[in-house]
Amino acid sequence: MARRTPITAAALALSAGLLLTACGGGSDDSSSDKIKGADDAPSKTPTASASTSSDAARPKIEIPKSFQLNFQGWTSDDSDEQAVLDDGKEQVRAGYAAITANDPHASYLVFYDTDAGLSQDRKWIKTYTDKDLTVIGKAPVFDAKATLLGSNKSRATLSYCMDESKAYSKNRKTGKTEGNPAGTDPEVFYTATLQKSDKGVWQTVSVDSKRGGCTS
Repeated sequence: MARRTPITAAALALSAGLLLTACGGGSDDSSSDKIKGADDAPSKTPTASASTSSDAARPKIEIPKSFQLNFQGWTSDDSDEQAVLDDGKEQVRAGYAAITANDPHASYLVFYDTDAGLSQDRKWIKTYTDKDLTVIGKAPVFDAKATLLGSNKSRATLSYCMDESKAYSKNRKTGKTEGNPAGTDPEVFYTATLQKSDKGVWQTVSVDSKRGGCTS
């Protein structure tokens, strides 16, 4: 979920359906991605288990059942890596929750993003909300790997893959749905940079994406 650098050119080029690829600064091999999200109904799915990175009170993030972000294998035997995975997962969920809620200024975005990350996220989210689009379907998120950086382990990278083959954009007014164009690789590889806040929360600084970059 790339939400840090400018929105992908592919996403901006879409006229109706937006790329599922988050607005990360990576490259897309195709000019369209599918949106991960849900319909306009209020979210009913509660946030995943709270991160173990700190005692900070995590915000409740809800996504409608019409869109399913299925996180597969987001675990590590290392507690520091697990903290990065936990907060990184919630950051991804926060972005799609904001899309489905039609709210690029949702308060929970601030919790999991640095200032730079928040700016990128909001630009990406607005590529949907400005066009009355939401997201529906299913999007498995897998092959997650967290790597701690520096002697004090205050920065980290997080990589993961997303399968967009069953995720779609939906126009809130017309109900029209769109997915990726035929021939588009449905898998997108993401690389995020995170830093630990004063409260011990792993916040996303930037995200890059590459369509077709997954190994599976």
